[in-house]
Amino acid sequence: MVLALASSVCRMSVAAYCIFCYRQIGTSGPATKTHLPWNDIIISSTCSCLLSAYQNSYGLTKTEPGGGGCGANLPIHAEENKLFIIGKIAKVTGSLILGGFVFITYEVLSLKKLLQIDTQAIHQEKLKSYVYVRTTSLNPSEYQGITYQARKEIHKAVRKILETEAKIFRRPFNEQFSTFDGEDHECALWLLLKRSQSKDKEVRLQAVQDLANNSHWHDYQYGTVAQTCDQRTAIGLARSKDIDLRFFLPPPPLPKIKNGGLWCFGGNGLPYCETLSKIPSETVELFCLQALVQHSKVSSHCDKIEAKGGLQLLQRIYQLRKDSAKIQRNIIRIIGNMALDERLHSSIVRAGWVSVLAEVMKSPHVIQSSHASRALANLDRDTVKEKYPDGVYVLHPQYRSSQPIRADILFVHGLLGAAFKTWRQQDIDRRLDKKASEGEEDYSQCWPKTWLASDCPALRIISVEYDTHLSDWKAKCPVEAHRKSIAYRSNELLDKLRAAGIGDRPLVWVSHSMGGLLVKKMLVDASKNPEMDKIVNNTRGIIFYSVPHHGSQLAEYSINARYLLFPSVEVKELSKDSPALKELNDDFLSFAKDKKFSVLSFAETLPTHIGSMIKLHVVPLESAIFSSSLPPRPGLPDLGIGDLIPVDVNHLNICKPKKKDAFLYQRTLKFIQDVLAQELGD
Repeated sequence: MVLALASSVCRMSVAAYCIFCYRQIGTSGPATKTHLPWNDIIISSTCSCLLSAYQNSYGLTKTEPGGGGCGANLPIHAEENKLFIIGKIAKVTGSLILGGFVFITYEVLSLKKLLQIDTQAIHQEKLKSYVYVRTTSLNPSEYQGITYQARKEIHKAVRKILETEAKIFRRPFNEQFSTFDGEDHECALWLLLKRSQSKDKEVRLQAVQDLANNSHWHDYQYGTVAQTCDQRTAIGLARSKDIDLRFFLPPPPLPKIKNGGLWCFGGNGLPYCETLSKIPSETVELFCLQALVQHSKVSSHCDKIEAKGGLQLLQRIYQLRKDSAKIQRNIIRIIGNMALDERLHSSIVRAGWVSVLAEVMKSPHVIQSSHASRALANLDRDTVKEKYPDGVYVLHPQYRSSQPIRADILFVHGLLGAAFKTWRQQDIDRRLDKKASEGEEDYSQCWPKTWLASDCPALRIISVEYDTHLSDWKAKCPVEAHRKSIAYRSNELLDKLRAAGIGDRPLVWVSHSMGGLLVKKMLVDASKNPEMDKIVNNTRGIIFYSVPHHGSQLAEYSINARYLLFPSVEVKELSKDSPALKELNDDFLSFAKDKKFSVLSFAETLPTHIGSMIKLHVVPLESAIFSSSLPPRPGLPDLGIGDLIPVDVNHLNICKPKKKDAFLYQRTLKFIQDVLAQELGD
């Protein structure tokens, strides 16, 4: 279309130019006779016909009636003049045709230049999207001046000298002298990336810390790190406090599912099950996830989950169920279990889980962030030598830190408790305490993580979790019964705690209710096992919150109604007549005195409401007394070991301080600081 328009304009220009030339020639005087060669005569004849056509078209000649042929009406004496004019027209026409072609060529090139895509700009955008090489112009003449070239040559010369010196003296070459020649800010980025892959661990960790501390970079620079850093660096960045999420690539796109449900690994089991009932799909998925959690505790099963695309499957569910905290929490729990196997680390990173875990670490919800922290700690083999099995959570420190760890604090919950909710701040009743509700934004979801960590930053704070039940009403696995006993839980937890490094540092135990019995059983078992001696020898103190050393009234109530309530194994073990409980108490008391453990016990004085009908003291005062035999009431004689402090709270709130300056927390803090005074110093 553009060429046709240009051709039309050119034809009009040629016609106008011919008329102008003809008028100019017609007004000129006669010319001398010239002898033309035969080829000029042929060209002249052709041009004469062309001229006649122009004259007839524009009415420039008068043709006599009956005249015909080219130049028939011209006078005879003008024959020579005619030949001269024809020659002139031939020359003008040739130059005109040549000029027209030049004009058309110029217009076409100009139009092409206007419509041409700037490939340099596209290439630069491509670099920004994929490689992020540099932000300066692609033209070397714009930035490679004399100073740049001189610096480049000096850089090469110095590097060559140092390399030669290192070879002569057989010393390791300092990798700080990079071969990259770029701008200062770009060179710093690439230098940090190179140092993050150094064989020297200290250099490597410092480089990751320097990368994490940069908050003034542009988007493309964060993208450069995300695409070029290795697996170890990405994990280290994810475990850095207040990390910018632009350091991480988003999870890779997942293929669409052709057949079957999301949980069927290619089959159609889930849709079939959903046709049998009206159970919500979220509930079905949660049950499937809980089954996968159990499978992920077995190393060989983790290999099968990875081989069948389970990591990508979990990634899809995680993205689809962002509205369900339980589903996401169980998925991250599975990832944390699989991360215990170092062979699966590369698969976990390739599936995009590092960016997901780094984002969850920023969650304001303690449970979510602690699950992500455990998974990343199991992935981080550069700074964490311990491994955290399922049910063992680090509350502090959850990030990489230069703060040395002096001692460990271990929290063990009781019946129906959990690693986080047991240790929350006491719930606020807005109707009764308006002043407290006004400061609800400072409410602590887990006071060991917030209050204790800020008061004692040199401590590693760990909380363990295990399943407990009041009743055996619901269906269960046939092998579950023996797993609920205190003896089985003790052996299982001891193995997990040793893997987490418990016993390598001075240790303080903090327990609530049945958790105190579990602590005593673990210490007794550890004292009989030479491989577990470190746990006993490094124990500095124990805190008991309403621990039923001599049984619980809740167990008595459940056993009396056993044909209705079907009490669980753990509830039966809490009865006053339980021989296992008496034996445990005597065994622990005998060797605890020899080890001179510092013990602090808190006892509840208020009854606890269980439902709307039952109100009782779950752990009465005489049961919370730590002695080998029950003292006669109403006096409180020598307890045998430690101090007992009655507190006007019920069983649930005995381990939940109202606020940070409450007596419960302050007395607990003082005990910890006293028994660890040598380790904590000032």
